[in-house]
Amino acid sequence: MDGVAGQRNAAVKVVISRVSGGGIVEYLGLGRVGLRHLALPLLLAPALAGCEGALSALDPAGPAAQSIAGVWWVMLTGSLVILAAMMGLVLWPFFKRHRPVEVPEKLWLWVGALGFPLIVLAALLAWGLPSGQSMLADRDGQVYTVEAQAAQWEWTFGYPDTEEVTQGVLHIPAGEPVDIAITSADVIHGFWVPRLAGKIDAIPGTTNTLRIFAPEPGIYEGMCAEFCGLEHATMRFSVVAHPQDEYENVLTAELNAEARP
Repeated sequence: MDGVAGQRNAAVKVVISRVSGGGIVEYLGLGRVGLRHLALPLLLAPALAGCEGALSALDPAGPAAQSIAGVWWVMLTGSLVILAAMMGLVLWPFFKRHRPVEVPEKLWLWVGALGFPLIVLAALLAWGLPSGQSMLADRDGQVYTVEAQAAQWEWTFGYPDTEEVTQGVLHIPAGEPVDIAITSADVIHGFWVPRLAGKIDAIPGTTNTLRIFAPEPGIYEGMCAEFCGLEHATMRFSVVAHPQDEYENVLTAELNAEARP
């Protein structure tokens, strides 16, 4: 019987590993529990697997993205607490055995309908404002600036002191802030690199500036976050962060490669 139980638990671990990428098994300690304890991990595995990935805002790399992810987790935690409180109020009468207590209507109105929502929204606003501010360009500082132009259905990136551009790939130096001057040639698009910063609209005739920061060299995936037509889903791009001492040489080589017929 012990051998059968071991095979059964091993099979369940294989299923969870395939669903979530393998690491979740060790993270949840499933190798040390029996099958009867696996119901909750089985339900959590798909959700936890979705927290990572090239386009996951819950797997931040830059400080702005980390701040946004923090706001998301606070909102999730708060919503769960509020949901638990509301469900407790709904179930409370069913477990009371004495006569219900009359609650004045004005109390429900001022506390439940006005006071509580205002407190929650004010707290969320105070928590979220710094996150939004972290994505804005600092007008007083001199920051390396590149240009991003959207057009159905591709992104074109321009760089200082040159007229050459790159298509679909944005090259930036790692370890320093970079301002992206974003506009559009046709319709409204959305510039979004989930692991580095929030998203901002690319609007025809208007330039919006977004600050991103890649702490380490690497490739960060981006996408259009505003529906812009039939090929919207394919309007992807990459942000490649290079070491600062190699950036100029790499950028020159990439621009020369783009310029070749």
